Amino acid sequence: MIILKLLKYGVKLFTGLALYGLLLCMATYDHFAQDLPDVATLKDVRLQTPMQVYSKDGELIAIFGERHRIPLKYDEIPQIVVNAVIATEDARFYEHFGIDPIGIMRAMYIGVKEKSFSQGGSTITQQVAKNFFLTPEKSITRKVKEMIIAIRMERELSKDEIMALYLNMINFGSRAYGVAAASYTFFGKTPDQLTIDEAALLAGLPNAPSAYNPISHPEKALIRRNWVLGRMLDQSYITQAQFNEAIKKPLNASYHTQKIEFSAPYVAEMARQFMYDKFGENAYTDGYKVYTTISKTDQLAATEAVQKHIIDYDIRHGYRGPEKVLWKNNEKPLNAKQIQEALHKYICYSGMCPAVVLESSDKVAKAVLSDNTNIKITFQDMKWARKFINDDRQGAFPKKVNDTLNPGQLIWVKKSGDNWTLAQIPAVNGALVSLDSNNGAIKAIVGGYDFNLSKFNRATQALRQLGSNIKPFVYTATLEKGLTMATLLNDAPIVRKTGSVIWRPKNSPPTYAGPLRMRVGLGMSKNVMMVRALRAIGIDYVAEYLERFGFPKENISHNESLALGAASFTPLQVARAYSVIVNGGYLITPYLIEKIEYDNDSGVIYQHQPLIACKNCKGEVVKFDSVSLSLDNVENEINDAGNEEPEVANLKSEDNLILPDISADNKTTDVSPKYAPHTVDSGIAFIMKDGLRSIVFGGSDWQGTAWRVKALGRRDVGGKTGTTNLSKDVWFSGFGGNIVTSVWMGFDDHRRALGRTNRAEAGAVTANPLWVDYMKVALENVPEKEDVKPDNVISLKIDQRTGKLAGYGSKSMSEYFIKGTEPTSYSSQEVGTRVTNSEGVSQEIF
Repeated sequence: MIILKLLKYGVKLFTGLALYGLLLCMATYDHFAQDLPDVATLKDVRLQTPMQVYSKDGELIAIFGERHRIPLKYDEIPQIVVNAVIATEDARFYEHFGIDPIGIMRAMYIGVKEKSFSQGGSTITQQVAKNFFLTPEKSITRKVKEMIIAIRMERELSKDEIMALYLNMINFGSRAYGVAAASYTFFGKTPDQLTIDEAALLAGLPNAPSAYNPISHPEKALIRRNWVLGRMLDQSYITQAQFNEAIKKPLNASYHTQKIEFSAPYVAEMARQFMYDKFGENAYTDGYKVYTTISKTDQLAATEAVQKHIIDYDIRHGYRGPEKVLWKNNEKPLNAKQIQEALHKYICYSGMCPAVVLESSDKVAKAVLSDNTNIKITFQDMKWARKFINDDRQGAFPKKVNDTLNPGQLIWVKKSGDNWTLAQIPAVNGALVSLDSNNGAIKAIVGGYDFNLSKFNRATQALRQLGSNIKPFVYTATLEKGLTMATLLNDAPIVRKTGSVIWRPKNSPPTYAGPLRMRVGLGMSKNVMMVRALRAIGIDYVAEYLERFGFPKENISHNESLALGAASFTPLQVARAYSVIVNGGYLITPYLIEKIEYDNDSGVIYQHQPLIACKNCKGEVVKFDSVSLSLDNVENEINDAGNEEPEVANLKSEDNLILPDISADNKTTDVSPKYAPHTVDSGIAFIMKDGLRSIVFGGSDWQGTAWRVKALGRRDVGGKTGTTNLSKDVWFSGFGGNIVTSVWMGFDDHRRALGRTNRAEAGAVTANPLWVDYMKVALENVPEKEDVKPDNVISLKIDQRTGKLAGYGSKSMSEYFIKGTEPTSYSSQEVGTRVTNSEGVSQEIF
């Protein structure tokens, strides 16, 4: 009877405790479930994936983002990887409902026993819940929330979906997140290429990615891999024979990074900055793929040309000495460890690496690199190194190696074939930007010698004076006012006195030929003729007209020095302006980003629709200001007092021209062409473009300043040199086919001039060869382009001396004119009388 009562009491107690426990669980669930996130969002989760920047032809340029991840769908994950993970992390994955009671009891037992709840007892589902929705803190509260979310996940998602989330999300170490990234990072493979032992190694990493890292801790990684293989055998995922074969294999792991096809750091940084401005930190995690407009061939050619000619300039101007002297001849040398410590404070720049001289003699110097490699530098490899005194003076060339190199010097060296040559980090810098003049697509852009040396992008940010590079735009303004390429302007010195200030603009070289046609003045870059052209049409008119080429109003000076290129612009702005002349008068907008993809599911979220130059708009004519203009005022001084140079702080580089404005309606289905503003009459642009060709090919009795461009072997090329006072800035801007390229060289310090060696450093001799080297590659597969003469342009034979219509006996040539501006009178030929003196000698008397 007592036993029966005790039994009834026990049943009631158990039932009560069960009900109490159930109510407690329900209350706990309700309490913690109130503010938990909706697990349905995991159906459309966006895993953190780095941003990738590509060339227009799909070659990888750069990756931005801390977490390397390549998301996979479940059916893209090999079963051997899934089996290895289940065997390691959650043997009852396919049986439980999100939490594993057996695992929880084990974790609680260990927690009570050790007074620490470090053992999680977490299922794969719980790990997904924790990583997506919770903090990594270890507490009972977080654990309860984790279990609730896991239960909800199992209701909303299939086991395969949960497994895919886990294998795409989990950290495998070495910045590899997800099995695809881990497979490539440690084995250079895709997951479907993994062997059993490799899958086991990866499955063992998430538990402790740093401790089991196979590269930094191979012994621990091997033990962990073999343990995973044992688990796979115990659970019948592999056979005994497979286990025996796999456990004998070495780790065979090494670090692999995603292959960058070619380096274009200035391009990559421009793309990165834009994406960050638009998307913030999400730019580095949401898996954007950014396709730029550049090609590998053009970009590498641009980089090589800029670096080569910067180095050539540096060599011409002498050796500035070692980077540092670690010890002198009378001092104790550093030991090998100290030398390496000194070398590791430096990195290599564009193949130029630091080295320390250990020994030197008449014929050879011995040095060591930062990787402990010993090298030799012979006299042949350093004989260029005459001492640098300043930019205008150099000392004598060395006669033996130890005239220049001595033990203890930290120097720069560069590999040349099988030899190491003496080098130095260049002090001068340069930039190049190349555009498609029809639509503004940037074909190549280089912002300096080396991005790691200086991240300042001179192509888009450096505001430098143009020198004679501005002349085509001023001459275009004169054509608008009714002057022609046959108009005579006086090539004679100008002296202007304003108070005590005397201004004497000079030609370079300082020679003068009297009255010349404007085409000759442009081709020979006659400065004084440019000043007279400016005076003919007025400073304010020219300043306003320059805005038609996209030049910012804030940068334009309102004084006569404008004619000589005193205004400051960036190489990008200059290339855009030359495009207006080349494409028929259309102000295109440069752009760098062709399209942006979100991921494989969302596809293209942005596709650039450029404004293009209209090639079939023959009826469209820009109204221009052609008038009957007198040249009587070209010798008069213009009072430009109070209209000095613009404030430096107000100058605009406008690098926002390059990058798109992504808005909600950017995925337009309207693919019809959109035309750029027509800012210069097509006829005037045609004539000025022809004038730029004269700068290359010259005339019958004169040579253009850009004659080096003839080396390209084509007739559809033209361009203009530019050199500022004291050669502080040198330029060359020009075109071939539909490609417009502008290059600049100079010092970042505006006060420093390029100087003179055996010849003047000028646009023609310093920048032009750089331009030619790049364009040889850029134009290689571009067919020659023949321009169609606009309807408002006529061609007439003129007299080369007077610019009038060619008369009898004239030395004639063809010249283009806008209809209504052509000459109407003929040149006259003076006729003399021939007489014979008493001695029978005949001569003409005029």
